[in-house]
Amino acid sequence: MPSHWILKTEPPAYPFARLLAERRTVWDGISNALALRHLRAMAAGDRALIYHSGGERALVGLARISRAAYPDPRLGDPKRVVVEVTAERPLPRRVPLAAIKADPALAELGLVRQSRLSVVPVAPGQWRRLLAMAGASRGASPRAPGARRPS
Repeated sequence: MPSHWILKTEPPAYPFARLLAERRTVWDGISNALALRHLRAMAAGDRALIYHSGGERALVGLARISRAAYPDPRLGDPKRVVVEVTAERPLPRRVPLAAIKADPALAELGLVRQSRLSVVPVAPGQWRRLLAMAGASRGASPRAPGARRPS
């Protein structure tokens, strides 16, 4: 069963709109030991919510881990890893951090408890709650745009 994650990004550095335009990217620049441990735990097929930090502070999009962790080829340090991320779609509604913090069901979410951490795991119940807040619960396993459901 795939795991779920929140990946944080600064919109001026790499907004979700750019990921949508590029469709796929290498998620790099992570140096915190715990965040790197989370990257190493990711597997291809895992799902991620993209969170804009800075002034925006909101969940904005859905993505999928398309390649599991491997050493960052630019750094030559085997401890520093990257993953590849493929864009899925924007969330129907952005979910602001204030709304996440106000929801008692999300009190233990890493985004709330460890606000500076750039990669956090999301438990299945938290994932469902966040998708519901975003108006995406029906699309918990979205298809590519224009794809048809099997009959």
